[in-house]
Amino acid sequence: MSNNLYITATEAKSGKSAISLGVMEMLIRKIDKVGFFRPIINVGAEMNKKDADIELITSHFKLDVPYEQTFGYTSKEASELISIGKEEELIEGIIRKYNKLKEQYDFILCEGTDFASSTAAFEFDINGEISKNLGSPVLLVANVYKKSIDDTIRSIELALESLDEKGCYTIATIVNRTNAEDNNSIIKILKQKELAKNQLIYAIPNEEILGKPTVGEIADFIKAEVLYGREQLNRHVYNFTVGAMQLQNFLTRIDYGSLVITPGDRSDVIVACLAAVTSNTAADISGLCLTGGLKPEEPIWKLIRGFPTILPILSVKESTFPTAMKVSQIHSKISPDDNKKISRAVSVFEQNVDIERLGEKVVTNRTTSVTPKMFEYELIKKAKSRKKHIVLPEGEEERILDAADVLLQREICDITLLGNSKTIREKIAQKGLRMDNLNIIEPEKSEVFDDYVKTYYELRKHKAITLENAHDVMCDANFYGAMMVYKGDADGMVSGSVHSTADTIRPALQIIKTKPGFSIVSSIFFMCLDKVLVYGDCAVNPNPNAQELAEIALSSAQTAKAFGIEPVVAMLSYSSGKSGKGEDVEKVREATRIAHEMIDGYYPGLKLEGPMQYDSAVDPKTARIKMPDSEVAGKATVFIFPDLNTGNNTYKAVQRSAGVVAIGPVLQGLKYPVNDLSRGCTVPDIVNTVVITAIQAAQG
Repeated sequence: MSNNLYITATEAKSGKSAISLGVMEMLIRKIDKVGFFRPIINVGAEMNKKDADIELITSHFKLDVPYEQTFGYTSKEASELISIGKEEELIEGIIRKYNKLKEQYDFILCEGTDFASSTAAFEFDINGEISKNLGSPVLLVANVYKKSIDDTIRSIELALESLDEKGCYTIATIVNRTNAEDNNSIIKILKQKELAKNQLIYAIPNEEILGKPTVGEIADFIKAEVLYGREQLNRHVYNFTVGAMQLQNFLTRIDYGSLVITPGDRSDVIVACLAAVTSNTAADISGLCLTGGLKPEEPIWKLIRGFPTILPILSVKESTFPTAMKVSQIHSKISPDDNKKISRAVSVFEQNVDIERLGEKVVTNRTTSVTPKMFEYELIKKAKSRKKHIVLPEGEEERILDAADVLLQREICDITLLGNSKTIREKIAQKGLRMDNLNIIEPEKSEVFDDYVKTYYELRKHKAITLENAHDVMCDANFYGAMMVYKGDADGMVSGSVHSTADTIRPALQIIKTKPGFSIVSSIFFMCLDKVLVYGDCAVNPNPNAQELAEIALSSAQTAKAFGIEPVVAMLSYSSGKSGKGEDVEKVREATRIAHEMIDGYYPGLKLEGPMQYDSAVDPKTARIKMPDSEVAGKATVFIFPDLNTGNNTYKAVQRSAGVVAIGPVLQGLKYPVNDLSRGCTVPDIVNTVVITAIQAAQG
């Protein structure tokens, strides 16, 4: 049985790199250490460039491996060996480098050649020979873009025949860049073919954005000088328009995502483009390329600088027509920093491929450890299974917008952003995002604002507030978001990227309140070590008393169970069992007693013990010595720290020293879910927290 997979294509420009992204994402959710290897690359050291697909995969998935170990030969080196009859030496060299990489990884994803040679048959042969000698099953990628179904089927048959003759085992064929309406027909026809009968067959529709270059890619390709808007070079170009006609005719030819190519002395076109990107009625262009080596004169530059920096401006020495010809020839790649394309490629792959079934067929040697990616995958799978509606009060924050884009693209949950609608829409346009299903609410302008004010007044009038006070409070986005959750207009709330923890929790405590039987809101972190552990409370309560500590333990156990972790709870202290004495250890002992009294009402059968030292809780050998009769020692999955000082320092020490992914804090104890972000949070942190909130909402 194999511990590798070989992805090859029927021809060039089949979208093989996008498929590799999707497959790699699938693999790292199931396997601890996955490597990436290309037997032959079409980039030589003399070109002072690295292979784009190796850069993409190793960068995005953070594979810590020297570039030289990720490929066998350059295409030039391979051709030289083959031309002098040393094909066996070529294969041996590839196997040698592959095996060296294999020593470091549990599974290797291999990606075949780029079909850079003039003979497709040679490419089929060499890919077949390599995959056979690596003992690797094959996933075939076929390109149907701008081709008939019949031509596509014939090219797949030829490829499968070639692989079969080499003795290769093809486990799946993915037909890429289809017309969506043709998918069922293509799959049906292929399944009737003898060579494809035992394969998995999938069809993925053409996703326009994946084939569209960014302005930055075009700038590199045509060797352009960036005059303005360097921070906007990541905007995607959907087409190009030559601005050589009169203005009234030119404006009718601007489409969404156009790169406008025009002589550098056409001040009228330049000004029209700047006006177009700030207009609510004109199509949003992606960039401007000035030709002929001509650059705007100072009065025009002064005008340009007065506009928001939302339009990149390039300059080339060539004339307009040669420049347009060059731009039309560019073949876009998915670059490591193009998060929008990467997210979309993975999303389209997951929507059209049964990744569970494909994963079962591909992965034969599975590790027992739970990697961060595995855990994240299970979270996303749970969130998708019962789609919820999450409100994000910090709608004008750019990281929130990027996260919302990911969440909507992957159809994880529905999103409402709070904030100024115009500001949010402008930022979405500036970032080149397209979130058609996004809901934006300006609290004071909402239809339910007065109702929210009255509800808040009724909830808090015992505190002697007035309706005017309630009105002012409801203008605050965090309070408005919490009220949305309370009223059932949203299922959960996530905030804190630009607000303090207190600003997030205070509205929740005043409006949503705690669960029946609980008096405290607490938090946990998911610590992704060799398996996922739960640490609580590491973020909220400085010095909980025994009653509160007991409630934190039970809440943490319930949270662990909700996320697929079987809770075995260790109440931590500096002493194990009955040996220790002192105020701190007595608090933990009392908390353990209270928790046992509460267990039948909240978690019957829960295994919970304390006080216990961390080493006794986590290490079976130490547990056998210190607490040989314990059902928890050495088996704990939930660790309850006696105070915030201990918990916060411990989780950070483990996180930093061991390079562990810590997901959280996850708030618990509220009737409805609200979660807090760190002000230093990244986009993936936000996505994970929203996913967790959606799962909490689904649990009820």
